[in-house]
Amino acid sequence: MQVYKVGGAVRDALLGLPVHDTDWVVVGATPEAMEADGYLPVGRDFPVFLHPRSREEYALARTERKTARGYRGFAVQAAPEVTLEEDLARRDLTVNAMAQPPDAVGDAGLVDPYGGRRDLEGRVLRHVTDAFREDPVRILRLARFAARFADFTVAPETEALMRAMVDDGEADALVPERVWQELARGLMEPAPSRMLEVLRRCGALARLLPEVDRLWGVPQRADYHPEVDTGVHLAMVMDMSARLQAPLAVRFACLCHDLGKGTTPADVLPRHIGHEQRSARLLQGVCERLRVPVECRELADVVAREHGNIHRSGELNPAALVRLLDRCDAWRRPQRFEEVLLACECDARGRGGKEDAPYPQRDRLRAALQAAQAVDTAAVAAQAAREGARGPKIGERIQQARARAIGAAAGGCTAAG
Repeated sequence: MQVYKVGGAVRDALLGLPVHDTDWVVVGATPEAMEADGYLPVGRDFPVFLHPRSREEYALARTERKTARGYRGFAVQAAPEVTLEEDLARRDLTVNAMAQPPDAVGDAGLVDPYGGRRDLEGRVLRHVTDAFREDPVRILRLARFAARFADFTVAPETEALMRAMVDDGEADALVPERVWQELARGLMEPAPSRMLEVLRRCGALARLLPEVDRLWGVPQRADYHPEVDTGVHLAMVMDMSARLQAPLAVRFACLCHDLGKGTTPADVLPRHIGHEQRSARLLQGVCERLRVPVECRELADVVAREHGNIHRSGELNPAALVRLLDRCDAWRRPQRFEEVLLACECDARGRGGKEDAPYPQRDRLRAALQAAQAVDTAAVAAQAAREGARGPKIGERIQQARARAIGAAAGGCTAAG
């Protein structure tokens, strides 16, 4: 029985990056032998075991054979005669198809039958064998790696293979949960625009997220958007979300904030009147199709509907600001409102020449919320009731008190700033 560390642990160590998790493969063993040594079986689709002390996962070397469309249609063989090279051959990219003995340092003992070290040095993402085409999830994984390693290029033959897979309908067989899982991980990488670029170039974006794909080529007003193209703007917004270290819900909101611009009638371009509500409607379809988590869905909905109003909030009087805060549910969910503001800042700074521009709307609206929250709403309601107000009238009194507080905090001006 021989044990090797494989995949990302080897790749990242050779790149000089921190290694957070180590995958292990065991050659020449049987499930019975693993259990006899104290390993706990945990694999459902193939033999994987937990180490009795470290609790790390150890997988038996295996081969895979395609039996049906999609990423679940595989016959797996894990047997003592499966070699390390055969196990590495089933992996997605050459940079992930290297192995080393457990205690190896540097490149000592490197097993690299498919040129992974060469591709690391050349900054290339390349498929290992033609078996890449058998698993459509690999398209998403490669796009995610492109977002992580922004200075890597995709090998032309690999891009052509992915395009052929999409044309053959393999991307259509992906289940929503797996698409969301890989999309979410890609959004959290340092250059999420690269993921969109790779998926778009091979045609997968049009199949998986047509609402996003159709944004490229749609013009915007150059006085607001020097980059003009809506898709280019989206790419800049996504990379700004990474630069500002936004959480996943914010990055997903950034991804979907302008979906409505892809459905603007051609005769009104480059203006996009009412795109916010169209974006919110399209967003719901995306969320249902991909089964997006509730927290991501709800934040994205607020951002889609209100980002234009938040950008223009410096022009709003105190009463209008109260209504805006109401629509954002800022009273009950102030932390989510902070995330709404962060997504809007990513949008504002994701424009040509605006990358380092300030976003004063964020501080203005924070101050407005803080002033309004200082209002003793119970006391206002009690006073209104004593004066004969009932139901909605009491709510109006509270809103008026909040507006007065915002106006006072803004120095008596009618606008927020």
